[in-house]
Amino acid sequence: MLYYLFEYLEKQYQLPGASLFQYISFRAAFAIILSMGFSMVFGKRIIRYLKRQQIGETVRDLGLEGQKEKEGTPTMGGLIIIFSTLIPVLLLARLSNIYIILLMITAVWMGFIGWLDDYIKIFKKNKEGLQGRFKIIGQVLLGAFVGSVLFFHPQVKVRTQVTPIKNTIETIANVSETKKDVKATLTTIPLLKNNEFNYHNLIGWLGISSRYTWLIFIPIVIFIITSVSNGANLTDGIDGLAAGTSAIIVFALAIFSWVSGNVNFAAYLNIMYLPNVGEIVVFISAFLGALIGFLWFNTYPAEIFMGDTGSLTLGALISVIAIIVRKELLIPLLCGVFFIETLSVILQVFYFKYTRSKTGVGQRIFKMAPLHHHFQKLGFHESKIVARFWILGIILAVLTIVTLKLR
Repeated sequence: MLYYLFEYLEKQYQLPGASLFQYISFRAAFAIILSMGFSMVFGKRIIRYLKRQQIGETVRDLGLEGQKEKEGTPTMGGLIIIFSTLIPVLLLARLSNIYIILLMITAVWMGFIGWLDDYIKIFKKNKEGLQGRFKIIGQVLLGAFVGSVLFFHPQVKVRTQVTPIKNTIETIANVSETKKDVKATLTTIPLLKNNEFNYHNLIGWLGISSRYTWLIFIPIVIFIITSVSNGANLTDGIDGLAAGTSAIIVFALAIFSWVSGNVNFAAYLNIMYLPNVGEIVVFISAFLGALIGFLWFNTYPAEIFMGDTGSLTLGALISVIAIIVRKELLIPLLCGVFFIETLSVILQVFYFKYTRSKTGVGQRIFKMAPLHHHFQKLGFHESKIVARFWILGIILAVLTIVTLKLR
């Protein structure tokens, strides 16, 4: 809204300073400050409100140290993250941008699915929450919607032949569509030179026209969104782990979005230039600020938990951003903490069932899954576990960013 207001003031009245809102860097910086401030200022009020409404976490007894002390801690804190992200975006972003619209819908939709799950746990006194199949249905519907928009919408284009634009670094002109921009289901294969892969190749050898690439593209998008969303949900088990890890991932995605949405950087790095993608840096900055602000209350000992309202939304947004910037194949590396946590659960369940079928007694690989609970069982304090997982996340994020030039 402010973007359009200052655009009008500049055109009509040549208001000094109004042109600042044409710059993505200025709006992104403003967004991160605004979202961080909102989450920190209003977060305390939201926590007090949730306490008055007795919207507290019901903790299952898993035999973990310090677990019972968490009983009654307010949950649904994901609402702080969602609102602190959307408000700056509504004020500062170009709301006509298809990618901004897509990310806002993702936040609202997955926030609703997560809120419904938390609501059933708290008010219906059902510890299982929303049945798993309904969560999956919600994630599949979102994936189908996102995949369809990215495949069919006319604004979603790519430019592989990039020529630098002199004297303009980040103006709106940089991301305008030209005759060179084409519809293509291209993505980036890391570590390879000329590292572009077209999803049509998966079915093209069958003689199927590129117009039907959506038959393979949309299911892949559904799988990615469902996997990352559930991975973030599994990671949200101890204070500050999911929010801190997500903040690191989101920062790396901001860099990818910045360079992919800028003609000059894309030309220098020899990567795909994605018209209109630069605008999502404003959304990502607001998202990052919201996560940092939420961590003020979520680090040990947590004053509030994000609940499924937050964790499902974090994973969905991260996956959609990665798909938008054509870096979805980097998700196993960038979201390595989510991946490890999910893998630990899969291995634990598979091995338990396998040994039970062979010997009649199920055995475990880890003392408890997800992996962070395994370390708790070994006697590590949860703040130490979180700090070390953050360090791992930073290492993985740096390795991911390095792939921009390492081929």
